[in-house]
Amino acid sequence: MATASKAKKKTVRLASGRKRARQDVNLNAANTSLRSRFRTVVKNVQKAVATGDKAKAADLFKTAQAVIDSVADKGIFHKNKAARHKSRLSAKIKALAVAA
Repeated sequence: MATASKAKKKTVRLASGRKRARQDVNLNAANTSLRSRFRTVVKNVQKAVATGDKAKAADLFKTAQAVIDSVADKGIFHKNKAARHKSRLSAKIKALAVAA
């Protein structure tokens, strides 16, 4: 994916098109950052679950919920995808309690 963004793009002639292209660069960077943050918080919760630390996993899940909801609200992901991730993470944490 990184190679596609480095490819030489055609220059736009219209001023509105040039502005759109400038804005797209910033929007793309913001979306990429949010997507990365989403993946990181999900991964952190999964690592805590893998180690079996229920308290840490529950704490990380609380912060992850806010990030997941925020990303869904901004339209980066669909709300159902956010709900699915939260549900699965929550189920993994609850499974830790049952196993203990």
